[in-house]
Amino acid sequence: MNEKILKARLTQEEIVSKYNRIASFYDLFGILMASRARLRAIDLAAIQDGERILEVALGTGLSFVEILRRNPLGQVEGIDVSMRMLEKTKKRVAKTGSRNYTLFLCDCRHLPFEDGTFDMVMNQYLLDILPVEDFVPILSEFKRVLKDGGRIVLANTTKGEKWVNTIYERIYRLKPPLVAGSRGVLAQPFLERIGFKSVHREFFSQLGFPSEVVLGIKDRDGR
Repeated sequence: MNEKILKARLTQEEIVSKYNRIASFYDLFGILMASRARLRAIDLAAIQDGERILEVALGTGLSFVEILRRNPLGQVEGIDVSMRMLEKTKKRVAKTGSRNYTLFLCDCRHLPFEDGTFDMVMNQYLLDILPVEDFVPILSEFKRVLKDGGRIVLANTTKGEKWVNTIYERIYRLKPPLVAGSRGVLAQPFLERIGFKSVHREFFSQLGFPSEVVLGIKDRDGR
């Protein structure tokens, strides 16, 4: 499955630097190119009020505030490696008046939560900037903090299904590498590889930008 995915172009240090730098205008991407996939991911998550939910790599909080709106009696945690992204999220959440949340500056490879903490883990546009060899360890970490029967919902830049989608892969191949940090990935095989069940995938194209939304369920026996 690995040969279908282009090599990641950014180091961890470059990722942090890039997202600190683009935080002020990152909403343009989130609204113009990824809003359909982002909102579908939230709908597919089927949030039940009162749940404990984790969003990993929450960016500027576009999805985070919607999760809070749908889960006023629950608890929502959010993490990101970019301080500037967290600052944007804090400002956005402050306007909602919500208090049932906590934000953390940390790396998703080592989540600061106990096993079986969350009913749902959401992650959007992260795997597509990371090395393929990191997929299984990171997804396994997400699985670790999920309760048995819990849900994982991912949105990623993905492989295009039409010619217009290939434009973004061509941009990705340009130099310097900081021009574009994400490339098309396919998350479903990796979720199935580590034992998620009932994996469901949907494809979206917005302004030609190809996204996937993938849902998986952790077995009730914890496998």
